[in-house]
Amino acid sequence: MLTRTVLASAVLACAFLAGCGSSSEPSKASAPAASSAAPAAALTVRDPWVKAADTGMTAAFGTLVNNTGADVTIESATSPASPLELHTMAMQDGKMVMRPKEGGFVIKAGATHELSPGGDHLMLMKPSAAIKPGDELSFTLKLSGGGTVAFTAVAKPFAGAQESYDPGMHGSMPSASASAHS
Repeated sequence: MLTRTVLASAVLACAFLAGCGSSSEPSKASAPAASSAAPAAALTVRDPWVKAADTGMTAAFGTLVNNTGADVTIESATSPASPLELHTMAMQDGKMVMRPKEGGFVIKAGATHELSPGGDHLMLMKPSAAIKPGDELSFTLKLSGGGTVAFTAVAKPFAGAQESYDPGMHGSMPSASASAHS
């Protein structure tokens, strides 16, 4: 279980993310951090959570809140728990498939952007260990313009949307096993 002490070290290390869960309600815990290019409250992450998973890929979710008068773009993210990609779900050949989010996540001025099962999410590609319910995972979002936002998400069980993290679902996935949703 990652602690808040590990979170501070992890943010400095800028590693990658991991997580998962089985409850249909996201965690109410939120720990937004300051961006080096914007005021501390410019972008916050509300109700972050990660889907608990014993093996394979999983994802992190929450609500991105832009408290400024200008659009904010998240161009990448990291976590000490796993290599991470920004992902979206899209229709392809009549079915929903997961793929990297080209151009990052854009949060309009004064608006919110949902990261949710079956939609945009932070994809933990190869978690280094099982992610158990209650684990706290740290993440750092990199904004266009060089700022960063750090937050912690709690892992929880989640059987919800039943989306597949099968490596064959998009072109950039490695051929490793990826049954993150159960």
